[in-house]
Amino acid sequence: MTATTHPKEPAEGFDFYGEHHEEAHHEPSTMLGFWLYLMSDSLIFGILFAVYAVLGTSYAAGPAPSDLFEIEKILLSTFFLLFSSITYGFAVINMQQGKQGQMVTWLVVTGAFGLGFLGMEVLEFHHLWHLGAGPGASAFLSSFWVLVGTHGLHVTAGTIWLVVLLVQVQKHGLTTENKRRILCLSLFWHFLDLIWIGVFSFVYLTGVLL
Repeated sequence: MTATTHPKEPAEGFDFYGEHHEEAHHEPSTMLGFWLYLMSDSLIFGILFAVYAVLGTSYAAGPAPSDLFEIEKILLSTFFLLFSSITYGFAVINMQQGKQGQMVTWLVVTGAFGLGFLGMEVLEFHHLWHLGAGPGASAFLSSFWVLVGTHGLHVTAGTIWLVVLLVQVQKHGLTTENKRRILCLSLFWHFLDLIWIGVFSFVYLTGVLL
């Protein structure tokens, strides 16, 4: 009776121990997991929007949205975020074409627009605080600060993630893992853009016009 032995090298045409099969299985599961995360984040923002819908008219004899919002500045910060989504799209196109240098350039531009948006948001919060319109002034302001602040924290996290990703690309190049991370951040960034369109329409425009 002879013992069965396994070949040390994989047979030709069948990469039994190869890494490509692991990557092929790993990538769909990562993207599925990230979609699930985005769905859970959607629930969080859905709850915050619902809270604002209930409390947004409870001013407690304090300032109303039309007294506080400077719609021109909000519109400028909205353009910053919308343009950052467009430039991120250019980065993904260059990534798919293997143009690492141009992709990095568009990611840097995206980060600059993200920082511009955050800078405008910090100025707005500073202005509101200076007017005495902090989160404790009324139910309207509590729901406003939580909703807009939560979105701002997400943009901050996305910007930090973008910087870390740029370092990873500079260090390791356009590997399969880095491409997957860039696509995940792309989903996250466009998701924040969609949420902000809802905030701009529902909170700012409605607050000023009604």
